[in-house]
Order: sequence, then C-alpha cells, then structure tokens
Amino acid sequence: MHTVVRGTGALGLAVLLLAPVSGCRSGSPSAAEPAPTSSVTGAVAGASGLAAQQLAWHSCPAPSAAQGGGTAPAGDWQCATLKVPLDHDKPDGPTIDLALIRSRAKDEQNRLGSLIFNFGGPGASGVATLPALASTYASLNTRYDLVSFDPRGVGASAGVKCLDDHGMDVNAAVDNTPATPAEVKALDESNAQFTAACEHNSGAVLPYVDTESAARDLDLMRQVLGDDKLSYFGISYGTQLGGVYAHLFPKEVGRVVLDSVVDPTKDPEQLALGQAQGFQLAFEDFMKACAAQLGASCPTGAGGAEGTAKVAGLLQDLEHSPLPTAGGRQLTESLAVTGIAGALYSQETWPALAVGLTEATQRGAGDTLLKLADALLGRDSQGHYNNLNAANRAISCVDARQRYSDQDVEQKLSQFRAASPVFGAFTAWGLTGCTGWPVAGKTDHPEVSAEGAAPILVVGTTGDPATPVEGARAMAEQLGPGVGITVTLNGEGHGGYNSGNPCLKRTVDAYLLDGTVPSNGTTCS
Repeated sequence: MHTVVRGTGALGLAVLLLAPVSGCRSGSPSAAEPAPTSSVTGAVAGASGLAAQQLAWHSCPAPSAAQGGGTAPAGDWQCATLKVPLDHDKPDGPTIDLALIRSRAKDEQNRLGSLIFNFGGPGASGVATLPALASTYASLNTRYDLVSFDPRGVGASAGVKCLDDHGMDVNAAVDNTPATPAEVKALDESNAQFTAACEHNSGAVLPYVDTESAARDLDLMRQVLGDDKLSYFGISYGTQLGGVYAHLFPKEVGRVVLDSVVDPTKDPEQLALGQAQGFQLAFEDFMKACAAQLGASCPTGAGGAEGTAKVAGLLQDLEHSPLPTAGGRQLTESLAVTGIAGALYSQETWPALAVGLTEATQRGAGDTLLKLADALLGRDSQGHYNNLNAANRAISCVDARQRYSDQDVEQKLSQFRAASPVFGAFTAWGLTGCTGWPVAGKTDHPEVSAEGAAPILVVGTTGDPATPVEGARAMAEQLGPGVGITVTLNGEGHGGYNSGNPCLKRTVDAYLLDGTVPSNGTTCS
C-alpha cells in the first residue's frame, strides 16, 4: 500500500505512488548503488540511555541526493541526528541515526512544545519537505517548534538503496499493464531484479523499516525533545504511522492530527481498488472543470465516459508507440499514467494536466506529462532519483503480510478496470511488487485501536484521489469512541489542511494551539 503527500509547485514534492513501482528489467545488484557501509553503528547503553541523549542542533546542509537534492533551507532551520535502536527488541544492540530538522517556536514565552510532522509516502523526506511547506504551517510555528525527520529507511536515515539512476529510468518506463504472457514474464523479472538490488545494497536494514519500529522511534524522539506528550501532524501514510503510535502509546498521545487518512481496515488489494476508484473520481472532476473552463479546447472533450475513453485510447497507443520529448526520453504508457495521477493530487496542477494531455493528443509530444511523472517519482532535472521508490517498496513490503501472484491479479483485473479504465490495470499489477520480497510482512493490516488516548482529529477530503474519505471514517471508528474525531472537507485534492480552506485551518489551529476539540462530524466546505 502506498500513500501520497502533495507538495508545492508543479507537484515538486508529491510522493505517493498508485502502486509499487516495478523493478528495472535490465537492473541487477551490479547495476545498483554501492552497498552502504555506515548506516548501522555500534552498540550503545540500551533504550534508557538513548532517551537521555542530547541532540546537537546545527545549521542545516543542503539536502542529499537521497533526500531529493537542492539548496540548504533558508532561515532559522536547525538539523540534528537522533540515535535509535536498529531493532527495538534489542535496545542494547546496533543503532541507526535518524535525520531531524526543526524551526523553533516564534513565541517562546507561550511555547507548547514540539509538533512533529510526517508527510507520507512512505518514503518522504521530512527534512527536505518541512522547509518547503513551512509557510503553510506558519500559524502553528508561533507556539510550536516545527519538527520533522526522515523515518528509518528514508533519505539520510539509513536510507534504503536499490537501483542506480539509469536503472530507475528503465524501471519507471517498464510496461506495468502487461497484456501477454511475455509481458507478464518481463514484469516479474523486473520486480525480481529490483528486489535483488534492494537486498544486495540494504539487506541489513530491510527487516527493520516497518511502521511499528518507526512509531517506537517517534516515542523516543518525543522523550529526547523533552515533551511529556506527543504532538503530531501526519499526512497520508503519516496517518498510518500516527494511528500505530496511538495504539502502542495511548497514554502519550497529546494533540494529534491525521489528515488524508489511509484506511486501517483494508488489505493492500482493497486499498489499491479504492485508489483506482479515487483517482477515477478525481479525473472525472478534472474533466468537468476542464470542459467548463476551456470548452472545445479541453483535451478530454465534454468529459465523462467520452473523455475517459479518449485518454484510455491514448494510453493504449502509448503502449506500442511512446511519444518523444524535447530531452530525448520517451513518454511510455506507464509514465503517462503516473503523470496523470500526479496532477490529480491538487487542483493547482489541473492546468498542467490539461496542457500535458493537449500536447499528447494534439501535438504528439510527451514533455509535460513526463515532467509530472518525474515529479511524482522523485527524479530531478539532472536525472537523479531520491530514495522514495526504494523506501516506499521496503516499508510497504515489510508492513503487509499479503503477497499477490500474477494469477491473483488476473482474476481481479476486470474489477479494477471497471473501477477505472485509466488507472485500474496499472494499480492492480502494482500488487505484485512485494512478491518475492526477502523479508516477510508483519501484519494483515495496521492495529490502531487507542482506548484511553486523548481526542485525535481525523481529517478526510471528499475528492481525495489517493486516500478516499471513507478511510478517515474507518480510522476514527478504529481509534475508538471519544478518541477519533472526524472532520470532513468538501473539496478536491490530497491533503486537507494544505488546501488552504479557511474553515478547516481554523478548526485544526484551534485544536492544536488552544486544545479546542471540534464536534465529531464537523464539516467544512
């Protein structure tokens, strides 16, 4: 299962994939990154000793390639590393370093403590994302230290390494909707080679990048930061992490917001089908808006079944005849689906989707859709990938016990295609991404019941393509009576608070800053 967080600009920080990205057909351990030698360090004096560690805050460097690259954050940002056990069942054993970032509360006299963010993925670098989105949370920065981190396996925190940049380029372009036995075999081989590269480069950490271990990291982080209770803002996959934390440490829950919620009651197949339906709904909403604004110039015409059929036809053509781009790369079917999905995370990127579909259908060019796909896949303009895909696969596969065969997918294809002619097959075949993974999955679905915890705000958006609004209701129910408090935004996109809706912002700010718990079932429009 995968989740997405919406970023800034033209999807510059978007990180959720529809489904596990298949491996590179030509990749192998020899084509992968060099094996890491320093992610895991020597033994220390147990968990109690780690809780007493002092963080050495310092000015932040530029993000690493694994974090997404770029320049050092401007302003008063500080960075540090937190030592955590590699295996929480062996607190006296080896440790890994988690990368942290913070911006101190502006009103120190009325400071409430730390507010820790997880932006989803799984695989998003909090160290790179929080400064980019800081203006969104400026009101919260008055009384909170804004803190984020790279979770274990992500970015600078013992980041999982798999294929090199060239391997990832081939991986991203592979046919993820196989229609013949030969194509199915090629997809299976690419998955196996991606898995082999991950095991070769990061085998020592793969068993320990699960969400429960990350939740235990959160509690150690809370203690080291000096907070009696955890104040937390989780988005997309970050809601799963927050729910698991609440289950493990209900008495330590302070003010917690879960926004764009992953349904904890569903298995990977059910989540994937829900995403196919969610992205189809968002695509239909896009087509309506496009037709209303552009009229006859809209590349999907009047929308509805006609527009869906037109884009499905484009994707079929791309399977055999990829489109050229100015940079020399080609827009394949898989990259086109990825680009279309990426643009649906926010209404802000709907105009770019209209441009991309116009280019593809009327001018035979794939430039804009390829740029949208690259943004979602974590590829920069120099062709370097962050470790999003590797971390996403590793965390998802160690979390979920289910493994799906080709036959399982083939039996479900008609249901997925009925849910979405555009996204259904792509999403269904993604279910095979964990087959053959070297580490067994831990659970059928995450346990999030949190009896005795303080009230937790659970925010869902009606037009969310990646985490349908029903997930918020399920999370609130699973958290338990009096714990899960639902707030629904009638709107589009992934990430309710980040949408800027004034009603939702007032509601969440009043809860986080003043402790005002809204009525269960509050709705904002």
